[in-house]
Amino acid sequence: MHIWVDADACPAVIKDILFRVAERLQLNVTLVANQLIRVPGSRFIRALQVPAGPDVADAEIVERVNPGDIVVTGDIPLAALVLDKGGLPLNPRGEWYTKDTIAQQLTMRAFMEELRGSGVDTGGPAAFNQADRQNFANALDRQLARSRPRAADR
Repeated sequence: MHIWVDADACPAVIKDILFRVAERLQLNVTLVANQLIRVPGSRFIRALQVPAGPDVADAEIVERVNPGDIVVTGDIPLAALVLDKGGLPLNPRGEWYTKDTIAQQLTMRAFMEELRGSGVDTGGPAAFNQADRQNFANALDRQLARSRPRAADR
């Protein structure tokens, strides 16, 4: 299992959680961005800088993701592509994108873009808070516990 991070818009506190998880579980975490990302010195954590451009980081993640890999992203179209490849997309607020919900999320996203395009002020997402951070950590921990073999099973 590998954790891929759509790092351009990922909150720093989420990256910190992922860095700790990488070290604790000796799990590979790769942050993909079109800007230089600083990561701690670790054999489990790396940054991959891609050229600037729309969806270049997304395309890189989709190309590299394998079934069962976790992808941390708030990008709904990227989450849909990850699901198609058998990956597990997780929103930084701790919500899993699933095959059962992704179509509705894509439709809502398109609807909101249409509203914004016609001049309607739709506001933005709520500020990222401590509850979001905790929801993310809990969702990630539950998935990792399900995905990784227990010591007694090894």
